[in-house]
Amino acid sequence: MKNIWIPPRQLAAYACSEEDSRGRLYASTESATRGCFQRDRDRIIHADAFRRLAYKTQVFVNHEGDFFRTRLTHTLEVAQIARSVCRFLQLNEDLGEALALAHDLGHPPFGHAGEDALKELMAPYGGFDHNAQSLRVITHLEARYTDFDGLNLTWETLEGVVKHNGPLVYKEGQKRLPRAIAAYATIHDLELDSYAGPEAQVAAISDDIAYNNHDIDDGLRAGLFKISDLRDVPLVGPIFADVAREYPDVDESRRIHEAVRRLIGAMVNDLIAETQRRIAALNPASATDIRQHNQPVAGFSEDMRSNDAEIKKFLFENMYRHYKLNRMTSKGRRVVKELFSLLLDEPGCLPTEWQKKVDGSDKAATAQLIADFVGGMTDRFALDEHRRLFDLQSRIS
Repeated sequence: MKNIWIPPRQLAAYACSEEDSRGRLYASTESATRGCFQRDRDRIIHADAFRRLAYKTQVFVNHEGDFFRTRLTHTLEVAQIARSVCRFLQLNEDLGEALALAHDLGHPPFGHAGEDALKELMAPYGGFDHNAQSLRVITHLEARYTDFDGLNLTWETLEGVVKHNGPLVYKEGQKRLPRAIAAYATIHDLELDSYAGPEAQVAAISDDIAYNNHDIDDGLRAGLFKISDLRDVPLVGPIFADVAREYPDVDESRRIHEAVRRLIGAMVNDLIAETQRRIAALNPASATDIRQHNQPVAGFSEDMRSNDAEIKKFLFENMYRHYKLNRMTSKGRRVVKELFSLLLDEPGCLPTEWQKKVDGSDKAATAQLIADFVGGMTDRFALDEHRRLFDLQSRIS
């Protein structure tokens, strides 16, 4: 795909370049001032689904406090890390940023509790998966353009959204695809049996780095655990101890910020060093070489993978299963289940523009439509809609 836009810096031979992009599903004249991946990024930022991330749960339900991360602030933190790592490795940072910004567009309200509820409810109708739903959002549900549904993003961005966690179809045996991905694969080949390009792989690890560290920050801020509880957690405990020794008179909030900053730096530096090592061993001549390799090129060293697992274990035991969070997630799960079940039984309760799309002869299609409607809700809209539908004292609106 020819483009007169010139990249601002030299890319590595194995980076995904604008000049070699496989283009868009629907023919489009590219911009003279922005590369195709910049346009992808900009379309994502202007999408309705992106704005709604501001009021969707990361860990804490949106109304629990103004200082906790939301799905939007998490997404921005992932984008910052991915962009920085891509730049250092001479990858395409515009593509890395676009992928980071799009990776959670399919998350329903109330975080993983909402997703678990929709997975259970959609099991008879093809299932629900937030990565697959992200693809559905950017290829079908966004309705902004006159000539097509979705955002008409480049092949590389679509591929990265779908495969940033690895191949979806394995050569040694078929893996059942989520409904949304299987449907899209019939019209657009995203090569589901290979790894994604290097920028998508970097974005995936950047997601881990961001949520591990901001969950430590938010967990401490919320009082779910104390700094002393982190003492025996590999990497985390020693860094917090170093900060305490160096800054004994600084208030705790500043020490937490300094420690988290160092943690992010340590994980980013390890990701860069290990990815450089793997690339040097593979010596790829193109992004295709990376896609066709039998393992990811972006990743942590063995030591950091062990540290990462221990951090996740600590957060699971001390934060994600804390009774305060259990109460919030239980409430969110019930709200999603009750909304979905009522609307499936009574689709006439859907807003008029959604009712028009209901096919009364196809229960699976109706279930998917309701999953799209409920999955696109923010936390506060879901709570308001639940109140309107279930509270007999609520005004009809």
